[in-house]
Amino acid sequence: MDLFSAATDLQPIPIGDGDLFFLAQLPLAQSNEAILAALLDDIAWREETIVLYGKQHKQPRLSAWYGDARYTYSGRMFHPLPFTPLLREIKAAVEAATGRTYNSVLLNLYRNECDSMGFHSDDERELGPEPAIASLTFGATRTFVLKHKTLPKTVKLDLTDGSLLLMAGALQRHWRHGINKETRPRGLRVNLTFRTIF
Repeated sequence: MDLFSAATDLQPIPIGDGDLFFLAQLPLAQSNEAILAALLDDIAWREETIVLYGKQHKQPRLSAWYGDARYTYSGRMFHPLPFTPLLREIKAAVEAATGRTYNSVLLNLYRNECDSMGFHSDDERELGPEPAIASLTFGATRTFVLKHKTLPKTVKLDLTDGSLLLMAGALQRHWRHGINKETRPRGLRVNLTFRTIF
């Protein structure tokens, strides 16, 4: 299926060196508030420890890995839990909006403004040469920052409640992305990043 004909509601964000699309509200059968409450209750959240530069660190957020395939990053192998009915429902909505299929989802729970995501690229070998990563947000707005790897370019996007961001093409090869800690109070945010593991 052609991405551009399938994802007619996704708005392209001109960025260069990759493809980036945004949808302010993913169409869903339930309200954003109901889905957020269910995800907080039903997901097996964990505080993971990862290895960076040879040292172990606790991630500054909670996370969970669901789907059909194992995933390796930051020196750890993550074994998936099976998709819940709600995650399957959300996945179907994301697939309809993006014109892509996904077999796994990484969920991150940002408890407050002190939780963050370090700058990285989703460029692991098992994601393929030009991965499509669909990022769905519920709850508090956080600023998503992209930094070009070789050029002095930075792009900042507010990811709002119910919004969907699609990263595709060569974007992971040329850009890093992350979420900084903030000084202003922020409420709970759950982010789901759907991807395909080969």
